[in-house]
Amino acid sequence: MFTKILIANRGEVAVRVIRACKEMGIETVAVYSEADADALHVVMADESYCIGGPLSRDSYLNMDSLVTLAKRTGVSAIHPGYGMLAENADFAKMCEDNGIAFIGPSPEVMRQMGQKEIARRIAESAGVPVTPGSGTLADVAEAEAAAESIGFPVILKARAGGGGRGISVVRSREEIAGAFDAVRKEAMSAFGDDGIFLERYLESVKHIEVQLLADAAGAVVILGDRDCSVQRRNQKLIEECPAPALSENLRRAMYEAAASLAKAVGYTTVGTVEFLVQGETFYFMEMNTRLQVEHSVTEMVCGIDIVEWQIRTAAGVTIPFSQEEIVGGKHAIECRICAEDAKSMMPQAGRVEMLHVPGGVDVRFDSALYQNCTVTPYYDSMLGKLVVCADTRDGAIRKMKCALSEFVLVGVANNRELHMRFLEDGEFVGGRYDTGICRRVL
Repeated sequence: MFTKILIANRGEVAVRVIRACKEMGIETVAVYSEADADALHVVMADESYCIGGPLSRDSYLNMDSLVTLAKRTGVSAIHPGYGMLAENADFAKMCEDNGIAFIGPSPEVMRQMGQKEIARRIAESAGVPVTPGSGTLADVAEAEAAAESIGFPVILKARAGGGGRGISVVRSREEIAGAFDAVRKEAMSAFGDDGIFLERYLESVKHIEVQLLADAAGAVVILGDRDCSVQRRNQKLIEECPAPALSENLRRAMYEAAASLAKAVGYTTVGTVEFLVQGETFYFMEMNTRLQVEHSVTEMVCGIDIVEWQIRTAAGVTIPFSQEEIVGGKHAIECRICAEDAKSMMPQAGRVEMLHVPGGVDVRFDSALYQNCTVTPYYDSMLGKLVVCADTRDGAIRKMKCALSEFVLVGVANNRELHMRFLEDGEFVGGRYDTGICRRVL
């Protein structure tokens, strides 16, 4: 087992990883930017070091500085969290070349699954259904020809994309040129790779993801599924586990497809396979080769510490439990609390003047917030994740409404009231919602 880990991230996920390491008896090294000098993860870690200015490119994305510090502090592994460098195969390879374990799959697997059009081909070869799509597009003319062949609407995607960045829905030939340039620019800015492709865009679908854990011996265990269909501008707002309104036959088929894909690429540690679902048909969307923001809802239902087992499997520990031993029967819901203006929905900054976190049985708030801390404008607007679990979905909805009504955050505008609107929506309560729910509720 690793004895000392550097967490190459910040905020809520850095705090989450530090907590798991403390429980496992592993020493931790935190990194922080000049803007995060007073951040919670800085004081929680055993050691903390400033690695650059406020902008992510000058600090958290500086691969040379991270590896240099890792070697200087004598860590045996680096945990990338999510976002930042979590799916950067070059960073994983740099860690490997310097004798430092990267807590994630191999660089080769990350590179394969991170290139979306390559991942589609692998999924097809593993017998996983995919939507019609193209390879990497050289120019607008090639994009227009591919779109005409596939049929509108289509969606342009960054091949190295993720997190809702670098995508655009196109409904006619006239829209392609502008969307092509915009997506390519965003792809280069966000991922350092301007390669893009397109695939058929499916309307009124459910966004379902399957959480898996795999070890170096080839074992793959499915820990559960999540419905992530409540999205605004391709950013998830609410997640729940298990996904409502899925037949057991469909759920079983998706689990088998996710496991088949993981085995086909020799996957290890924690990963998520995302699908689009229409009726009883599902299609492969992408594979996230990292810890997901919404892993918490799955933990609440299956009772397994996903971060702990991500670390253990990265260290070569084999999974000691079988698929049959994974418990279920409960229901969990997660609301992402974000710093944003209620009207404009633009990200906000400020000082936390008052903070009250709800409590009770199976109520959890994963966050790096504390009284009088400052929320800066430099990073993602998510402040934390409010998660509840109950014996039934109706019970989880009631519990989440109670938790939201108790949650108090003064000094930083946030989206608490927005979540209450969703939880009182008839379509959401009935579990019949799809990715179009935000257009209707908002």
